[in-house]
Formats: sequence, C-alpha cells, structure tokens
Amino acid sequence: MSKRLVVSALAGAVVVGGGAAATVALVGAADAAAPAGDPVIGKSSSDPVVVGDAGTDALTFTTSVSDDSGIKGVKVLAWPKSSHLAPKASEMAHVESATCEASSATTSVCTYRAPVGGRKDAADIPAGNWYMAVLVTAEDHGTTFSAKASAFTVTRHAG
Repeated sequence: MSKRLVVSALAGAVVVGGGAAATVALVGAADAAAPAGDPVIGKSSSDPVVVGDAGTDALTFTTSVSDDSGIKGVKVLAWPKSSHLAPKASEMAHVESATCEASSATTSVCTYRAPVGGRKDAADIPAGNWYMAVLVTAEDHGTTFSAKASAFTVTRHAG
C-alpha cells in the first residue's frame, strides 16, 4: 500500500471514527471538466459538524451525480488539506461508499453519513480545512474523480 493511500485512508478514518467540526464551503464540481460521456459531479455539500459534548452526531455529505448510462456507485473520502496528500482516483478503491438513490434514469442523489466520535477521539483530528474526495462510477464503467468535491473546516467545541 502506498504512503499516499495510507495517509489518505487514515485521514478518512479520523473523520469517520473521531469526528470533526465543520463549516461547509462548497468548492465546486469536478476538479476538471469531465470528458464527454463520463459521469458528471453536480452540486456537493457537507453539513457542519461540531466535536464535543454538545456536538453533532454525524458527518453528512451529499452530491448529485449524472451519466447517460446511470450511476453504478460513488466512493467518498474526507481528507485534511494540511496533509498535502490529496487522494488520487486510483487510491479510492477501498474507501467507503455513499448511498445513492436515482432521481431519474441518468441522475442520482448520493449521501454519505459517518458517525462522529466523542471527545476522546477529537484530539487526534487536525484542525483546519478539510475536503471530501469523490469517485463516481457509471453503469457503463466511465469514471469521474474530484479530490475537492466539497470543503469544510474542522474546529472543536470549546467547553
């Protein structure tokens, strides 16, 4: 396993297992325009999360994706900007999947919800800017990747 994958996977595990406080900042759709025929990542967002006793119970990410063949699946990974190790599409095979619901034959709305850990785990989470990486796979096996589908800021509840 590459060092990039290990660090990226650990960063995702920190958010999933430990929690994070977040202020959502929508970064945009795919990092680059998808070639014709590949899936399209539409509006993506993450709900704010607060770590601590009065915190939020889960990190929630939602994205709208489309492809003329339909959507087969969406993989997601939260990662801290401070790691300087943005995940690559090739490193997304073993990360968690979002749950997708078709809104039409070509478009799905996908949601990822991860429980936020308690105070004990919060100390291990780097504060600052975080991103949600997304890999979309279409029914015809076309793919589109965005390392920064949405952004959020990790903070800690003072109290």
